[in-house]
Amino acid sequence: MAGRPRGVDDSVILRAVAEVIGKVGPAGLTLAAVADEVGLVPGTLVQRFGSKRGLLVALARQSAHEAEAHHERLRRRRPSSLEALTALAEDSMALMDTPERFANHLAFLCMDLTDPELHEYALAVHEAQRRAILALLDEAVAEGELRTGTDTAALVESVQALIAGTGLTWALDRQGTLQERLRQAVTALLSPYTRSKETS
Repeated sequence: MAGRPRGVDDSVILRAVAEVIGKVGPAGLTLAAVADEVGLVPGTLVQRFGSKRGLLVALARQSAHEAEAHHERLRRRRPSSLEALTALAEDSMALMDTPERFANHLAFLCMDLTDPELHEYALAVHEAQRRAILALLDEAVAEGELRTGTDTAALVESVQALIAGTGLTWALDRQGTLQERLRQAVTALLSPYTRSKETS
């Protein structure tokens, strides 16, 4: 692929897109703002991505393609499956560390729900997260962290709903940090299923 300026990989540009979305939302996203974030000129972004929509689609596509491997890395970095599950919940909301950034990324999700191409990628991320959560819950049962017989297939639905709902609740009441709230919520949800509850 000839003609690409040296030194700035597409992945760096797409991280900048996510950062700018967090600051101004998808409606406020411009090629100029992204170019400024990474030290390029807007024309370079036009060359690579074509348009603002091209940037958004590229970000969605990259997120979908990297989701599985990203979740696997999170699993390997934690000593227990339940710790990895909590880390996954926290990481899924890592870009939304203020209510304003949460609102701006939520606006991008609203685009995902109405745009067929973006929806395809958002659904792929959602399904990759579901598979990762289910694998961690199954491992937690096998390792004795969760009770034998725990219905992990049903529980995974609750975990995904909890992650989304905790973010919205936190953005409204603004108590503590989102990371703290997610840890508390995951712990509370899983508490009835933990082995310690069974044997206490």
